[in-house]
Amino acid sequence: MTAPAIVTIEQLLAAEARLELTVVAGAAGVKRAVSAPRIQKPGLALTGWPEQLHAERILVLGATEIEYLVRVDGAARALAIATVLASKPACVIVARDLEAPSELVEACESARVPLLKSTLLTADLIAGVTGWLQDRMAPQTSIHGVLLDVLGIGILLLGKSGIGKSETALDLVVRGHRLVADDIVHIRRKGEKGLAVFGQGSGIIRHHMEIRGLGIINIKDLFGIAAVRENKKVELVIELVEWNEEEEYDRLGLDDQFIDLLGVQLPKLRVPVRPGRNVATIIEVAARNQLLKIQGHHSAREFQETLNRAIAEARPTPARAVDADAIE
Repeated sequence: MTAPAIVTIEQLLAAEARLELTVVAGAAGVKRAVSAPRIQKPGLALTGWPEQLHAERILVLGATEIEYLVRVDGAARALAIATVLASKPACVIVARDLEAPSELVEACESARVPLLKSTLLTADLIAGVTGWLQDRMAPQTSIHGVLLDVLGIGILLLGKSGIGKSETALDLVVRGHRLVADDIVHIRRKGEKGLAVFGQGSGIIRHHMEIRGLGIINIKDLFGIAAVRENKKVELVIELVEWNEEEEYDRLGLDDQFIDLLGVQLPKLRVPVRPGRNVATIIEVAARNQLLKIQGHHSAREFQETLNRAIAEARPTPARAVDADAIE
C-alpha cells in the first residue's frame, strides 16, 4: 500500500544544507506541510491577481519580484504582500541573498509563514528545492523481500517467508554481487510519469541480513563496502515459489509477464525452488538475459523464429498438378 509522503519546511531546512537556507521570519510556522513538489513564483499575484497561486506550496521570490516590491509605493506593496500570503503558501524563499522588504518580513512573522533566504541563484534554488521535494514526496511503499544488484540489474526477490530469499541473496553476494536491502525494502517511484522505481534498505537494519541457523550478519563488515549499495533501480522482479509437480511452469519464456509496482510495469519471473536447483545461478542467468532484452535481443523469441524458418525450409514443395489434356 502506498504511504502518503508528508514533507514540512522544518525537514527541508534540516536536510538540504546545499540550498543554503536561513530563516528570516515566521520561524513559528516551520512545521507547515508542503502539498506539491512544484515551486511557485508570484507573477501577477504581486499586482493583486491571485488565481495562479495554490495553497501549501513553496513560493520563490527572485530579483525581479524583490525589485518590484522595493520600487512600488506603499499601497501597491501592501496589496502584493497581502495577496501572496492570502494563498497560504508553505513558505516564502528569497533567492540570491537579497534583502526582503521590511513589510514582507513583518507580514510573514505575523502570519506565521516561514520566510527563508538562500544565497543561490533563482534557477539553481528552484531546481534544488524541486528535486528534493520530488524525491521526498514520490509515491512509496514497503515490501517484504530482498533487493540486489546483479550485474548492474536491480533484482527484487519475492516469496513467502522461509522460501530461501536471504540464503539465495547471500550466495549471490559471495559471488561478487551487491546487497541493497534484506527483509524490508522501501520502494519509491521517481519521475512524474512513473518511469522507474527505486529501492533501498530500512534504517538500522540496512546492510544486515538474517540467515536462519546463523542469525543476523552484517554484509558490509563481512564482505566490504563493495558488497553493498544504498539504493538501486528495480528492473526485474523474481518470485521464488515452492515446486509443485501439478503446476505448469514457463518452459519457453516467449510471453513476458509483468507486475505493477507503484504504477510501473516491471518484468516478472516465477522461479520454482526445490532441492538440487541452484537458484543463485538461475538468478544470475536471468540478470544476463534481462541485459540482452534491454539491448533488444529476446533469446526465446529469436529461437522460435529460427525454428519456424527451419520448419518452413524443410517442408516439401507440393507437386504441381498436371493437365491431362495437354498430354498427347
